[in-house]
Amino acid sequence: MDIVPVKVTVRDLTKDYVDNAEQGVAAYGGKLDVRPPYQREFVYKDDQRDAVIDTITKGYPLNTMYWAVRDDGTFEVMDGQQRTISIGQYVTGDFTVDGRGFNNLQDDERARILDYELTVYQCEGKDSEKLDWFRTINIAGVELSDQELRNAVYHGSWVTDAKKRFSKRGCPAYGIARDYLSGEMNRQKWLETAIKWINDGKVEEYMAVHQHDPTAIDLWNYFASVIEWVKTTFPTVHREMKGLSWGPLYSKYSSTKFDPSAMDADVRRLRADSQVENNKGIYEYLLSGKTDTRLLSIRVFDDKTKAARYQQQTTIAEEAGPSNCPLCAVGNNANRTRIYAQDEMDADHVTAWSKGGNTDLKNCQMLCVTHNRAKGNR
Repeated sequence: MDIVPVKVTVRDLTKDYVDNAEQGVAAYGGKLDVRPPYQREFVYKDDQRDAVIDTITKGYPLNTMYWAVRDDGTFEVMDGQQRTISIGQYVTGDFTVDGRGFNNLQDDERARILDYELTVYQCEGKDSEKLDWFRTINIAGVELSDQELRNAVYHGSWVTDAKKRFSKRGCPAYGIARDYLSGEMNRQKWLETAIKWINDGKVEEYMAVHQHDPTAIDLWNYFASVIEWVKTTFPTVHREMKGLSWGPLYSKYSSTKFDPSAMDADVRRLRADSQVENNKGIYEYLLSGKTDTRLLSIRVFDDKTKAARYQQQTTIAEEAGPSNCPLCAVGNNANRTRIYAQDEMDADHVTAWSKGGNTDLKNCQMLCVTHNRAKGNR
């Protein structure tokens, strides 16, 4: 890899700057590909974008950029895409800083920006060397997400189409699924989620198989089916639905018939139940037949309640003779008169939560570990 340092003014960098969305971003008189396949989307937040312009305005040094030299003598940005786009957008009037756009500046202020010199290293080598160098400088700078790196490795027609559907501002995925997905869309989190759903978590395997497909329509159709099933099954949107593993739930339960009105009513009832501590678990709890209360993290008895109930049971047992475990005290078992220490007992709902029992002192009893486990959800 041959690396040559050069100085490039903002005037030269932004000459013929154009952002054609899917077709890419070009600058430097059309000779610089600002967003080659292995690059991420533009992810700078407003304050980061403003900081780039503020740095240039004040004449402070901006971090070095790296351009790869192509066989035809043009260039592609290996590192510095976010800064280049920030500069290009500002000079072409896409945003303002402190209320002033580039066209609002005085002539000397505009000249100071346009004459600012950027430090650029032009790197020449094989494709594999460029990608390796890109990984290296990425590690030293702002780290790419796992999916951004996968997009670089498996770039092609499939990735281009998939990014259009799952990661662009105002993309189709945003239109139908913004209430159900979490993570940064433009950092490829939504695309990663969709691939995990369709291929049982094996993202690289799926991308390797489909890398050269002309479009990502199969992934999109699957994803749209999942979201439609969620909307049909649970008609009302609640905030805890964002980020749930809807794909695996779709695989497991989409063949089962559910009454959407009944599901909606059950969700509302459980969300209003103060005993339920994990609202995210409500949906799988209902889909799986309302049997696994562990999904709901039903509120447990606090230490004060357990100590109070233990002391009451133990005092009565010591005076009367039988065990302080009420289930050991009946029958002819070997522990019928045993007095357990508190750490040998568990708190139990006399009436199970699923049958309407509350998590309070009145509904609490201390059982030995063996009997508590045997009692289960009864």
